[in-house]
Amino acid sequence: MFTTTITPRIGDTDGLRHINNNVVPIWFETARNPIFRIFVPNLELTYKKWNLILAHTETNYIKQIYFGYDVEIRTYVSRIGNSSFTIIQEVWQNGQLRCSGLATMVHFNFIKQKSERIPDDIRKELEKHLITEKELKIKNDKEMKENKKHIEEFDYIESDM
Repeated sequence: MFTTTITPRIGDTDGLRHINNNVVPIWFETARNPIFRIFVPNLELTYKKWNLILAHTETNYIKQIYFGYDVEIRTYVSRIGNSSFTIIQEVWQNGQLRCSGLATMVHFNFIKQKSERIPDDIRKELEKHLITEKELKIKNDKEMKENKKHIEEFDYIESDM
């Protein structure tokens, strides 16, 4: 698992003082940098060096995310295929899972304009972060249950009353 802490900006909020839904995919892309570095350690953006394309994303909004509290983006690898792999990403705030998403990426040769097999050394690095969706659900359910014992969830909606 990779973790990235993001401090929401005031510009990330909407009129209801929660984080706008357009911001989360940008946060997810930022949190994919460690994955990018596995493939291109110096993040060189040239046709000769860059070798990933984003084939699919989806975002599931579970609970509102608020300005004024840092968020933790967690990034896992959930599937490794021949030339593609899928990652799961989550937004956690105040001890609660707020949003999740999937991204499928393809190892791609821009010069030849075709996908290529993920090399074994890169595959081994990806495997270090591999978790099934079922394993992740069990882990998250346990963590959120434990967090509720120790943290009283605070949302702006409640503070406005």
